[in-house]
Amino acid sequence: MKFLFIVQGEGRGHLTQAITLESILRRSGHEVVEVLVGKSESRRLPGFFNRSIQAPIKQFVSPNFLPTHNNKRVNLTRSVLYNLMKLPTYAESIRFIYRRICETKADMVINFYELLTGLTYFFYRPSVPHICIGHQYLFLHKDFKLPQAFRKKLLCLNFFSRLTALGASEHLALSFRSMPDDSTNRIRVVPPLLRRDVFQVEPVAGNYIHGYLLNSGFSESVLQWHKACPEVPLRFFWDRWQEPAVKQVDDTLSFYQLDDVEFLRQMAGCKAYASTAGFESVCEALYLGKPILMVPAHIEQECNAYDAMQSRAGIVDDKFDLGKLLGFSETYQRNEEFVGWVESAETLILNELERMIPDDFLQHMYLVEEYV
Repeated sequence: MKFLFIVQGEGRGHLTQAITLESILRRSGHEVVEVLVGKSESRRLPGFFNRSIQAPIKQFVSPNFLPTHNNKRVNLTRSVLYNLMKLPTYAESIRFIYRRICETKADMVINFYELLTGLTYFFYRPSVPHICIGHQYLFLHKDFKLPQAFRKKLLCLNFFSRLTALGASEHLALSFRSMPDDSTNRIRVVPPLLRRDVFQVEPVAGNYIHGYLLNSGFSESVLQWHKACPEVPLRFFWDRWQEPAVKQVDDTLSFYQLDDVEFLRQMAGCKAYASTAGFESVCEALYLGKPILMVPAHIEQECNAYDAMQSRAGIVDDKFDLGKLLGFSETYQRNEEFVGWVESAETLILNELERMIPDDFLQHMYLVEEYV
């Protein structure tokens, strides 16, 4: 089969999921004909993605959430106004996506939570099946429960998720743990898509704290804690691309540009992990047995953090109080059930995708076999 990937370019989670799924499909004899990535003015496509994806990559302008002026959390009002002004540009991106679906002759579109994919299917109604994949679709599951305090914000998040999935045949909901499928909402619960490299590294208990900041404004919180406890080594990754590849503040604090090879190497050797609660990196830390501090930057990450706590991944705070993380690490135990669940991902996800192969493709395949 020929697959077309459409990927939200925000953060690293969807990007690494696309890398992993492309590798799985290629090993199974399928082809990823092209990868379309939504871009914004505030972020650059990380170099590791260009190096890792084998299919041709094309970018288009996509909506994104703008941070507050201190570059920490999302400014919802500013984001809405900004994206309304860009509507003509997004309309052109929708036309571009539709053309690529037609011209690549893909048999199936895999959407990694990109809003404009859903809008393309709403306005143009391509005949190619559209499959959505992401942790966010788990929040639409009839059995997924969150605290009452999340209810109002979750309605907005789920509305956005439904927009990304307009015209979708199925939702593959990445989950920290196994759950029954929700056939009413066409949701299949599957394990996280972790890179093969994660399974190949040998985790060791180092002496430093490793971290990832979705919004680099959180670095002020890290610097503040570091001044109080300079003896604790800290190695944090961020997206401040104007800075050098490694910005060494002093002997015990360094900030790194996002690079997945180096990121994973640092993850494997750390004592504990602190992040803004992106699903992918939390899964990697949980698999490697690293205690986690999560500081959510928006509602999606708040949901990630709450869900991760249910799988005994770590603790949640509103700032990078790394002392709490060190205290939690003293009693932390690796979740072995999660390890087994993750290691079943390739088989389960591949089975789900192949189960959804269109009937006309199967008929064509059988005709070819008979002719041969």
